[in-house]
Amino acid sequence: MSDLFKIVVNDSLNFEISNKEAEQLDALATSNESYHILKDNKPYFAKILAQDFYNKTYKVSINNSSYEVKISDDLDAQMAEMGFELSSTKDVGYIEAPMPGLILEIIVREGQAVTTDDPLLILEAMKMENLITSPRDGVIKSVAVKKGDAVDKNHLLIEFE
Repeated sequence: MSDLFKIVVNDSLNFEISNKEAEQLDALATSNESYHILKDNKPYFAKILAQDFYNKTYKVSINNSSYEVKISDDLDAQMAEMGFELSSTKDVGYIEAPMPGLILEIIVREGQAVTTDDPLLILEAMKMENLITSPRDGVIKSVAVKKGDAVDKNHLLIEFE
C-alpha cells in the first residue's frame, strides 16, 4: 500500500498528497477547527465547517471560500472494488466510537426514527467536534452513552432496532 491520499474537491478537482507532504505542511492550529497555513509564502486561513468520518467527506472554508472535500486512500479503493463501501452498508446494527473522545451532545433518543445522514451525536476527539451521523434509515433501539462520557475507540454508542 502506498501512503498517497486521493482528494476530490467540489466533485471536480482531483489531486494526490502523500503522508510526507502532509506532515511538511506549514499549518498552525488557531482553534479546534481553524488553521493558519503557509504555502509558497502565501498565507491561508482554513476552517473545518463540517465533517463526516464514515464517508470521509469534509466541508472546509479557505480564505472565506467554501469547498466540499472527499479524501480516500488505497484501502478505500480496494474496498469499493470489492463492493464493501461503508456508504453502501445498510445492515448496520450499532454505532461504535471511531476514536477515543468525549460525548459533547446526544441529538437522538431511544425510539426515535432516523434516516441516512441524520445527526446522532457529537464526539469531541483530538480537539475537534465530530458529528456522528446515521449510516442508514432506522429506529434508535438504545443510546449507550450520555453527555460528558469519555469513550474509547470501538465503545458502543448507539444501537438500531
